[in-house]
Amino acid sequence: MKNLKSIVQYECFTSFKYIWLFYAIQYAIVGFITLIVGLASGTFDDIGSKCLETNTLIYISILGVMGFKEDFKMLIQNGFSRKYIFIATLSMFAFISGIMALIDTITGTLLHYFSSSYFSMYGALYGYRHSFINWLWLFLLYMIFCCLMYFVILLINKIGRTASVCLAAASGGIILLVIALFRYVLSAETVSSILEFLAAAMGFTAGGAVNRIIPLLTLSVLAAVFAAGAYAIIRRTELKE
Repeated sequence: MKNLKSIVQYECFTSFKYIWLFYAIQYAIVGFITLIVGLASGTFDDIGSKCLETNTLIYISILGVMGFKEDFKMLIQNGFSRKYIFIATLSMFAFISGIMALIDTITGTLLHYFSSSYFSMYGALYGYRHSFINWLWLFLLYMIFCCLMYFVILLINKIGRTASVCLAAASGGIILLVIALFRYVLSAETVSSILEFLAAAMGFTAGGAVNRIIPLLTLSVLAAVFAAGAYAIIRRTELKE
């Protein structure tokens, strides 16, 4: 247990310092672009980015894949089991996702308060009345992307580059096939039923009401599925050069 605590602390603290660098760069770029566009157009009305959480999603996805080989190699060489490495990595994802979800919830609410033209991802879908649910929704969304990208990098390491390229091409083909099925094969009633199911999974009911708990359950299930997939692979992972 002592070894687990040390590895969790190592993973969390080494990633924590980059959060502030990310936000400093993000808001510096947003501020600079806003200033330039405002000066060029002569007005600052309706100028600025929306849904800045998409930048966090990109960062969090990179976090899921970067450092895998170095961290895995170092920890394996120091006698840590794959189970401990997975728990530590998942703890790091939760730690970083929780902090960044909190920052994005606060800044998104404040930006919307001072400028009604700004909308956050959660606010655009569900409104701004439930800050805790906003934070939890973002936290789970970030965890999904972390676990998904970690699963992908583990899979690539496991099956190799050539097989990964073939799998990516096959995945693209499957996506095109699904799109074709929706457009040319499935009936309008079937498509409508599928869309209604997806909308319900995100909390939007047919009567127009919004259930904010259902999307949390949906996101939790997706995060758990990707995490389980990653764990199934890491149990048999050998580091490849």
